[in-house]
Amino acid sequence: MDVRGLGSYIREQRRKSRLTLQKLSGAAGVSIPYLSQVERGLRKPSADILQAIARGLSISAETLYIQAGMLEHRPTTDVIAAVMADASITERQKQALVSIYEAFREESQRDEPVAAEPPAPPAPSAPPAPSAPPAPPARRAATRATPGTKQRSTATSTR
Repeated sequence: MDVRGLGSYIREQRRKSRLTLQKLSGAAGVSIPYLSQVERGLRKPSADILQAIARGLSISAETLYIQAGMLEHRPTTDVIAAVMADASITERQKQALVSIYEAFREESQRDEPVAAEPPAPPAPSAPPAPSAPPAPPARRAATRATPGTKQRSTATSTR
């Protein structure tokens, strides 16, 4: 294991993420003195410590394992060779595709989230929207009696 190279890589990633030793220490759950020693190449971190540091840096643990020499770097499918071998597109199109592909790979290596983190719990649902306002209370209908008839009430009660 190249402990100094690994430490330099971790320090570089921490600085790119604009994290202090204190912030990374808190996010990773590793003491500040130990983290400092790892960055300076004085300590050989375990796989568990590397995983915690990777989580704090928001990068994949696999990236740190490869840097530490714990995993062998396996090249991905040779997309570039496949693009260059495609006779149905022009050279200019091939170069454009390769440039885009490489840019995406660089971006994903910088910003790759830790895969071991559990998904966030679903947000609580909002309360249902209030229904239409209640109807106003019914009013008593007043009726007048005409001469010679009985008064009839068509009132409704609000009770």
